[in-house]
Amino acid sequence: MNIPYGPILVVEDNPNVLELLEVTLRFKGYPVVTAHNGQEALQGVARERPAIVITDILMPKMDGYGLAHTLRKDPRTAQIPIIFISATYITAEDKKFALSLGAVRFIEKPIDTEDFLLSVGEILTQGAPVDQQPIDEQSFLAGYHDRLESKLRHKSTQIARIERLLQTLPVDQQPAFKTLLANAIGDRQEIQAELDDLLRLQADLK
Repeated sequence: MNIPYGPILVVEDNPNVLELLEVTLRFKGYPVVTAHNGQEALQGVARERPAIVITDILMPKMDGYGLAHTLRKDPRTAQIPIIFISATYITAEDKKFALSLGAVRFIEKPIDTEDFLLSVGEILTQGAPVDQQPIDEQSFLAGYHDRLESKLRHKSTQIARIERLLQTLPVDQQPAFKTLLANAIGDRQEIQAELDDLLRLQADLK
């Protein structure tokens, strides 16, 4: 199998999803390297240029949007195809922003493995994407800010709904929703932390 440049880089902080993608790709004969966030991914790209970067969006330290923007700004990595995968950033606005960063595909979770493998195969055979100028820093920060605020509102609404539901459920039905609540609170904390970092960066640029 002719893989240009190097392995497929999968960037995902959820170990179960990371394992699923890695096993799925390796089963088809693709060489795979992994990273748990955008910072780790950049280190991996520096060591060996990947054929494709497949990245989640919501991750600690550096998320998928930040990773894509960084790769597109660097002429040495600007032509690496990027596939976004996400269960959180799935609105039309989210996808439009992802494509503005140079993504060639956007796949929603839960992942359909057949469609996923088809997308990977198509991208590998089509070669490097058409040249696309990276968006400027101010446009990136403004678009990123809008996406984070939208996700924060959505998560807060979701948490409020779960909390109201828990008050009405019998005790034996509560554990699953308590787990769901804990996950949603964790997601909101991650999004808030990213928004706080972004606001500091925007303030520094003024």
